[in-house]
Amino acid sequence: MASTCPPFGFSAKYYKVSEDGGECLRQSSFFQGKPVLNQGVGYSVILGFGVFFAVFTSFLVWLEKRYVGSRHTSEWFNTAGRNVKTGLIASAIVSQWTWAATILQSSNVAWEYGISGPFWYASGATIQVLLFGIMAIEIKRKAPHAHTICEIVKARWGTAAHVVFLIFCLLTNVIVTAMLLLGGSAVVNALTGVNIYSASFLIPLGVIVYTLAGGLKATFLASYIHSVIVHVVLVIFVYLVYTASSELGSPKVIYARLVEVASKSRVCQEPISHEGQSCGPVNGNYKGSYLTLLSSGGLVFGIINIVGNFGTVFVDNGYWVSAIAARPSSTHKGYLLGGLVWFAVPFSLATSLGLGALALDLPITESEASHGLVPPATAIALMGKGGSILLLTMLFMAVTSAGSSELIAVSSLCTYDIYRTYINQNASGNKILKVSRIFVLGFGCFMGILAVILNKAGVSLGWMYLAMGVLVGSAVLPIAFMLLWSKANAIGAILGTIIGCVLGIITWLSVTAIEYKNVNLDTTGRNAPMLAGNLVSILTGGAIHAVCSLLSPQNYDWETTKRITVVEKEKDELPIEEFKEEKLTKAKAWIIKWGVGFTVVIVILWPLLTLPAGEFGLGYFTFWAVIAIAWGTIGSAVIIALPLLESWEIIQSVFLGMFTNDRLMEKVEEINRKLNTIIMAMPDAQKLHLLDKEKAKKDEASEHLA
Repeated sequence: MASTCPPFGFSAKYYKVSEDGGECLRQSSFFQGKPVLNQGVGYSVILGFGVFFAVFTSFLVWLEKRYVGSRHTSEWFNTAGRNVKTGLIASAIVSQWTWAATILQSSNVAWEYGISGPFWYASGATIQVLLFGIMAIEIKRKAPHAHTICEIVKARWGTAAHVVFLIFCLLTNVIVTAMLLLGGSAVVNALTGVNIYSASFLIPLGVIVYTLAGGLKATFLASYIHSVIVHVVLVIFVYLVYTASSELGSPKVIYARLVEVASKSRVCQEPISHEGQSCGPVNGNYKGSYLTLLSSGGLVFGIINIVGNFGTVFVDNGYWVSAIAARPSSTHKGYLLGGLVWFAVPFSLATSLGLGALALDLPITESEASHGLVPPATAIALMGKGGSILLLTMLFMAVTSAGSSELIAVSSLCTYDIYRTYINQNASGNKILKVSRIFVLGFGCFMGILAVILNKAGVSLGWMYLAMGVLVGSAVLPIAFMLLWSKANAIGAILGTIIGCVLGIITWLSVTAIEYKNVNLDTTGRNAPMLAGNLVSILTGGAIHAVCSLLSPQNYDWETTKRITVVEKEKDELPIEEFKEEKLTKAKAWIIKWGVGFTVVIVILWPLLTLPAGEFGLGYFTFWAVIAIAWGTIGSAVIIALPLLESWEIIQSVFLGMFTNDRLMEKVEEINRKLNTIIMAMPDAQKLHLLDKEKAKKDEASEHLA
């Protein structure tokens, strides 16, 4: 028996012969409840990186204030001056859309469904960002001074609709925050043994500090740094799996292993997933293969993914805040670029770490996978403790960066849509700034409490990820109609959002009860009820709103949304051409063409073109792997280099100011020029009066010296 254990030449460390010599037994789980690293490493990463980013990002914000002349007003805190360029907007989008789930859940579906998992995760969550670019341009055209999406709802549809959408926006932020901390705390606990509840509280600490110090601009700066680290680690893992590791190292080896893994004679001792499995032929896949896009489970997941992520983009105020912060000429380009670069994170990473877990025959259990432990298992198997530290660092970057975005999103909603709207309508800029910081601190503390509650309840990352579309999907189409359709009315928006959500939840639970005879966290998290609930929620919400609006159209002219005011006037350094209607209309046409075009390519044409291939051959799989490697490499290079190139003049200005007094002299000369301009515009009598006063001061100084 020893000669055939392990089967197919897989690693012997995960197999052993039974005591009677009759069976080849597989290790019961990968982690076996034991952390790979000690707690000291876990606390060092959480606290060390937290302190570093809190100090470093706050320092960058101070440099900008000191040498670039930024004024830290309430408007700057919540909108970053509305002057952020393409590269930084794209970087922020990539960073805030890279959740713990992006890194963890994408590899889980690769482990379950094979190559279709990473594809449907990436394509199903990219199109929302591409299409949101249209909304970002519309907000510049129709509500140029708005601070949040709910401010626009209030201006167009009144108080009742405002309250409804405010609740749904805040619910979205809570769900996203929950997913971030559930995934982050689970992996930190599995890898280092750090108490899962302690991790839930400690992870947000550094984020709170730099967000308090620098608001949205600090979030953008931190997002860029986080994106750089995430993409560097991404490239390392992709090249490790496909070119450098001794156990895998080439598409050919991985292909052979994946064929063997799906073999019917494969020995499998751990529990098999109910709708996907980590050993033996895959239920619902063409020929049971991991090497096909013909996967019913993968397709169902893709539909759930598409519906759910429309909710967490269109109903997440964080994306609206980023659109508001963008320079008008950069908005559409930033969202398109951000979406295309982000595609590489789940696609390239899961095509390497997710498929790598299968090819390495890692004994990952369904419970471990649902908690997001597939990528760390692969990283550890290939690199040992170094791999776990790299993965832990990558995850920490994703969780804290997206968490910072959620802090600002919630803070701006609470500040402008609750405090300024219903408590103190005449609040000064200083008061708004103070209240914004209070809400940042308050929600930051709430984040930790929320994660503890969900962990106590046994809610997993995978369950929360699939459920989000049921809960918030009904608000997607009403929000889109608000900016895109003049006939959309308030009653339809309110009824569609509420009824769609209620019907989605009823459908979700009913299908669970009918299909599985039992309603619990396990059964409600399965594909069939999740698919039904997601589709009913988003489609019913849109249909009810559309019917009500056609029966009683509003015929809105956008005047009230254009009258939304800023709290403090900012020095406008943008040329007037940025705000011209014809330029914004042209930008809208551009993003419609490219955003819709790429959407059609990645969710329709691409999968259709793979159908004739059926089960991939070696050549086709190699081509697929090359696409994953190239997309990850090029996307990483662009997102790292572009923000630096666009900000090069500012970087030079800061260094000039830090190491010379040239910047100071430039400021003095600028002030003198402005004074001379003012004096030249004065009447002659005033000029003579000023000259006489200046002469008198000089004479007085001369007498004093004498």
